[in-house]
Amino acid sequence: MSEVRANRVRKGNSPGATTKFERMPPGTPNPVDVHVGGRVRLRRTLLGLSQERLGEAVGLTFQQIQKYERGANRIGASRLFEFSRILDVPVSFFFDDMPDATESNDGYVAWGMADHPQASMEQDPLTRRETLELVRAYYRINDPQVRRRLFELAKSLGTDGTA
Repeated sequence: MSEVRANRVRKGNSPGATTKFERMPPGTPNPVDVHVGGRVRLRRTLLGLSQERLGEAVGLTFQQIQKYERGANRIGASRLFEFSRILDVPVSFFFDDMPDATESNDGYVAWGMADHPQASMEQDPLTRRETLELVRAYYRINDPQVRRRLFELAKSLGTDGTA
């Protein structure tokens, strides 16, 4: 049986208004699944794990890990708990920084409704590969003084002189 994904739409403005569920278009990932998958990818990359190695740790193929990370497949509770143990984070980590974009202006869920204006999807700098590689390289510097000097250099290069 195919999974039914739904949007909650409120009829009227009163608290007692009826709630009806509408199907999301087939193949449209749920924004929560996309966010959780992105957090799995972020933590995996920060730890320097490949999709293949993470998959081996949980008994999956790297293709399944890819699908989880894109939000194409929903991660079940037991699998999410398993990821939290392997990636050494609490389960709540996967829901941290959840964007408010999953709610419409009136506070009701409006996922997957293409007729609403869409905000531009600028990639969070913390999830870019370049950033993750830089952080990993930074923490491989064993000498704390060298690490601190590099940190100060990066801060000074990042300012425009008006600070």
